[in-house]
Amino acid sequence: MANRIIVTGGAGFIGSAVVRNIICNTPDEVCVIDKLTYAGNLESLAEIADDPRYRFEKADICDKEALDRIFAAFRPTHVMHLAAESHVDRSIDGPGEFIQTNVVGTYTMLEAARKYFNTLDEAGKAAFRFHHISTDEVYGDLEGPEDFFRETTPYAPSSPYSASKASSDHLVRAWKRTFGLPTLVTNCSNNYGPYHFPEKLIPLVILHALDGKELPVYGQGLQIRDWLYVEDHARALYLVATSGVPGETYNIGGHNEKKNIEVVNKICELLDELRPRTDGKSYAGQIVYVKDRPGHDMRYAIDADKIARELGWKPQESFESGIRKTVMWYLEHKDDWCAHVLSGEYKMERLGTGE
Repeated sequence: MANRIIVTGGAGFIGSAVVRNIICNTPDEVCVIDKLTYAGNLESLAEIADDPRYRFEKADICDKEALDRIFAAFRPTHVMHLAAESHVDRSIDGPGEFIQTNVVGTYTMLEAARKYFNTLDEAGKAAFRFHHISTDEVYGDLEGPEDFFRETTPYAPSSPYSASKASSDHLVRAWKRTFGLPTLVTNCSNNYGPYHFPEKLIPLVILHALDGKELPVYGQGLQIRDWLYVEDHARALYLVATSGVPGETYNIGGHNEKKNIEVVNKICELLDELRPRTDGKSYAGQIVYVKDRPGHDMRYAIDADKIARELGWKPQESFESGIRKTVMWYLEHKDDWCAHVLSGEYKMERLGTGE
């Protein structure tokens, strides 16, 4: 029997990958809830937009009345909650929006789900799942090179963004224990891949390089991140939502620890091969080092043994294969998807309303 899945933030980077994966590879129905803020882009869902199993609701996850209406009309078997403000630099400049979306929005989603859950019969309650998608940044950073984030690692968030996500994680677990809502939490490492908004490191470097701009690197670029290809993450999220155990947490990582400067140099190397500069020089010559941001964590690394052991998931892409696919995608879509995002044109096409 097909599932009926609400995906919040489904027009965003990870959310759209989840929706495309579900529609293309399962018989399930999907209802996307997205406010369409700057990072929400319906062009990221264009390939599945005409599928009868997909529907879209423009709504704010802080809008209780809208959520109640959508839950009652769609009658989901699963909720995959991805809607969030997620850019650390933006959280430093304006933390209030992160508290509103990530904390208040998650609370509102949980209450809408609980109200709906209480209307279900026993079979419906047994099937229902609320899957909250979070980040490894809630754990803070790691000391030694042999340390890893595990599901039992204490929380120690460093930025307003990670603190807001940590708060939402705690709410989700509290609604499980106090109200019996069958919730699950996943914490992932840094994602990359197609349809990534250009403020993030990898797409920013690709597009700046092609435009002849400087490639800014914080500090000396020695911060270490575990990189997870977004389509691998989408497969893992669906597996957790449909096969995970309520009350459990699953860490999802790519097994690809890289220093930021290594990532930037790899992108330059691929661009030198795939789209050489006309002057014959390397794109690496555009790298500049800039002042580090406040509270910048030095190292993240995920221990993903639990999801591999209990659910049988492991990433299909290495960093080398995934980053090549990513660079090639941006080269192929520089003049359409990327151009529309950078110009703001995608905002003018939302739902055909010209808003």
